[in-house]
Amino acid sequence: MASFKSSSSTITTFKFHLGAFLLLVGVASAQLASNFYGTSCPSVLSVIKSAVNSAVSNDARMGASLLRLHFHDCFVNGCDASVLLDGGEKTAPANANSLRGFEVIDSIKTQLESSCPGVVSCADILSVAARDSVVALRGPSWQVPLGRRDSATAGSVSDVNSNIPSPALNVSGLISAFSNKGFTAKEMVALSGSHTIGQARCTTFLTRINSETNIDSSFKTSTQAQCQNTNNFVPLDVTSPTSFDSAYYRNLLNQKGLLHSDQQLFSGGSTDAQVRAYSSNQGAFRADFANAMKKMGNLSPLTGTNGQIRTNCRKAN
Repeated sequence: MASFKSSSSTITTFKFHLGAFLLLVGVASAQLASNFYGTSCPSVLSVIKSAVNSAVSNDARMGASLLRLHFHDCFVNGCDASVLLDGGEKTAPANANSLRGFEVIDSIKTQLESSCPGVVSCADILSVAARDSVVALRGPSWQVPLGRRDSATAGSVSDVNSNIPSPALNVSGLISAFSNKGFTAKEMVALSGSHTIGQARCTTFLTRINSETNIDSSFKTSTQAQCQNTNNFVPLDVTSPTSFDSAYYRNLLNQKGLLHSDQQLFSGGSTDAQVRAYSSNQGAFRADFANAMKKMGNLSPLTGTNGQIRTNCRKAN
């Protein structure tokens, strides 16, 4: 009888937390709107798109960098542009050693402050830039509801360490890290597909290419050759590193995942079937990725009178 009561209590607690999470997402969605700047700054989307297209045209890696900025922002205290603030979370090793693209956001902000002063938040710029970066690399599009406001304070290094998934995680750790943000295992696999673009520093995956056995031998040899200097960068997707497609999943089937956490998605575990599904159905991957990105953009945004509209994305007003 005691055992039954314990299980019942656990289920009730789970339902409460799930309900609270869905309520928060619902409230955020209700306060965000795709036409939020329709009259206050009608040029906002065209300004962001033009700047992103130019940046990605000059440096294809920038598309992945802007997408990564949005992810690292939303996973630490919500989509509030706190990752753009100098100091704090920006200095955490997981950010300081890999995040880039801040100057692109700065340029967009400067343009918008000129035409619509004090109107468009850095958080919204980052959300739209992430979407436009994926589109610029031939990936899917999705509607980005707007109206986020900016945090006046950055998260801490500890916040980053406890919220940003490590490339050393196994599949259960990945599922748990994304579940903490309200994502299913399927959505986690879809979002991991962002590694179809971008690069990683050799220091991030030396253990994998030097010690792990579930790795293609020729891929291992060629990657080791590229990492003679451990500060070098290597494409996360060896097949089509500047095209947003499903080649990432086919690479995993062939044991060509660059990061330990990548290959863990196809390592005899619970996510193998989803990796196989995406590897042969790019349409399903694109649709699921877009939906998961829409969900991520709704992670605890500041709305209404909360937060502020920064005039400089790097510092609070």
